[in-house]
Amino acid sequence: MATGTEPPATEPHPQRGGVRTRTRAAISAPHLRTDRWWLAPAATAAGLFAFIVYSTWRAFADEHYYAAPYVSPFYSPCLAERCEPMHGGPNWEILGGWWGLSPAIIILIFPLGFRLTCYYYRKAYYRGFWASPPACAVAEPHKKYSGETRFPLILQNLHRYFFYAALLVAGILTYDTVLAFRDEHYEWGHMGLGTLVFLVNIVLIWAYTLSCHSCRHIVGGKLKHFSKHPVRYRMWQWVGKLNARHMQLAWASLVSVGLADFYVYLVASGAFDDPRLF
Repeated sequence: MATGTEPPATEPHPQRGGVRTRTRAAISAPHLRTDRWWLAPAATAAGLFAFIVYSTWRAFADEHYYAAPYVSPFYSPCLAERCEPMHGGPNWEILGGWWGLSPAIIILIFPLGFRLTCYYYRKAYYRGFWASPPACAVAEPHKKYSGETRFPLILQNLHRYFFYAALLVAGILTYDTVLAFRDEHYEWGHMGLGTLVFLVNIVLIWAYTLSCHSCRHIVGGKLKHFSKHPVRYRMWQWVGKLNARHMQLAWASLVSVGLADFYVYLVASGAFDDPRLF
């Protein structure tokens, strides 16, 4: 009995491979979307590519990352002996003098690892760079798909561990923000435009970090009775509200951390003088 989905005998079967198998409906077109579905993945790819280029340049620049009292979030904490001395700042010479590359390369592993394995960012760069899939209701061009069950994508399961590292990094950046309430002579009780930049950045960093799906699971996961855990239940609700804005917070915090670094670069290189508010 015909179901209406079998292709006519004279019509060639759609290209095999990937989702285009014999079980696919008999639609000769690759998809039926008529809108500009490609704009979203293209814009995502462009935005992520721009940040990759900028952060790579700044990570290997190894200069203009400290202008008292501001330290670039890309270089905090500074774990090598070759770091610029930052009075009261995050100079943790754990690696000693043998590290010869930019100290930013050490610390950026952790926040970048957290973002690379983030559930939202996976969707973003899978679609933007790999077209897997490029958009909803648009078949991906790959003939094989194994998901995240094989190397290297199985390493995405490290996200929950990168979350703990991200908490530590956010704590250190909070400390840097507190230090931003000093002037260039390390006197307390002052505030510049850079202080506001750091405040906005740390709020967005914490909001993005706490909106993480792993954080939501840690706070309220494995609870059979919310009524017996009222504190965790309230925390789970709060994190859930942040989680609903996870995509927006992911982009906002990515932009803010880049702007904070660029602001320090402008001040440290002498291209811009930090205006003092008081």
